[in-house]
Amino acid sequence: MTRALWWHCLSGIAGDMALASLLDAGADLDVVASGLESLSLEGWHMQAGPAARGGVVATYLRVEVDEPSSHSRPWAQVRALLEGAGGLPERARRRSLAVFAALADAEAAVHRAPVEDVHFHEVGGLDAIVDIVGTCLALEALAIEAVFASPVPLGRGTVHSAHGALPNPAPAVLRLLSGAPVLGTDDPVEMTTPTGAALLAALAGGFGPMPAMTLRASGYGAGSRDNPGRPNVVQAVIGDLASSDSEAAGAEGADEELVLVEANVDDLSGEVLGRLVPVLIEAGALDAWLVPAIGKKGRPAHVVTALSAPSQVASVTSTLLRQSGTLGLRRHQVLRTALERRWSEVTVDGHRVRVKIGPYRAKAEHEDCVTVAAATGRPLAEVAFLAEAAARALVPH
Repeated sequence: MTRALWWHCLSGIAGDMALASLLDAGADLDVVASGLESLSLEGWHMQAGPAARGGVVATYLRVEVDEPSSHSRPWAQVRALLEGAGGLPERARRRSLAVFAALADAEAAVHRAPVEDVHFHEVGGLDAIVDIVGTCLALEALAIEAVFASPVPLGRGTVHSAHGALPNPAPAVLRLLSGAPVLGTDDPVEMTTPTGAALLAALAGGFGPMPAMTLRASGYGAGSRDNPGRPNVVQAVIGDLASSDSEAAGAEGADEELVLVEANVDDLSGEVLGRLVPVLIEAGALDAWLVPAIGKKGRPAHVVTALSAPSQVASVTSTLLRQSGTLGLRRHQVLRTALERRWSEVTVDGHRVRVKIGPYRAKAEHEDCVTVAAATGRPLAEVAFLAEAAARALVPH
């Protein structure tokens, strides 16, 4: 079973609301605080308690910090902070890096500057770091493997920032939610913050109605305001995703929801492009590939695509952003029909070869065949043929 989270963003989402919803759903505040202390950042205090918003009793999270709200941190400093924190669970670290990488990508695009020159203002403050890393720690505490979300509501009017008044929704929010379903409202408030949008952009494997699941827990995270007309909360629903019975699926295959992560690149050498595929596989992608294309201004380009399980989207996204240097990428939820398969081992001239066996064919593992061909002098194709014939003899049907 895949343990999944679905955020119902009925009044938008912010970083503190996201973390509060997970605490309300059962994440241990002490465990989250202990993980945050591994960042070696001083001058912050976190407190959670009950609050009513429009008739809904939720958890409200208050993060108090000693530094001024105008304090900024460069993206490179935040990345080094996360990479050097020895007490962070590895998946929480990858998810946190993916969220800040999405923020850096959005800020770079909005200001038309290189990613490495990005300075985080509001989202680089201690409270934003606590919100983002704390949320990723809470996901880990609840053993969440996949994240989904509802369509995201946005307000109108203006919002205040370090750069002065900005249109609401803020430019970074729109950039982060590119490709996600959003809906405008008449509320003259910031319903979805850059921190909340970044959490969705980096962690959500899909948007829409609640996926089919066996319900395990739920919680509500309160915003700072008590808005009239609708409860200012984000709802967290946690459960085990429904799956098809493997025996019933058999040769017809079982459907599974996966995510395509892809980007267009036109400024990488062939050597770097070729390395992207194995690096994405190492980051958790189920498959990865390159497709030649013609980009803007007639430039030769490539579409880099990775197929990922929802639980690995954060790692795959972060890897593609960092390794390719692209300023943006796309994610699409897809349905894959996967046939039942299993592994078998055979020998060719006394050497072990693994063979993947499906309902309709057997396929020898390429790396094993290369090793055996080098050791025996047999042609590579002959080694593969002999290994697959031996595997078929074991399962003649």
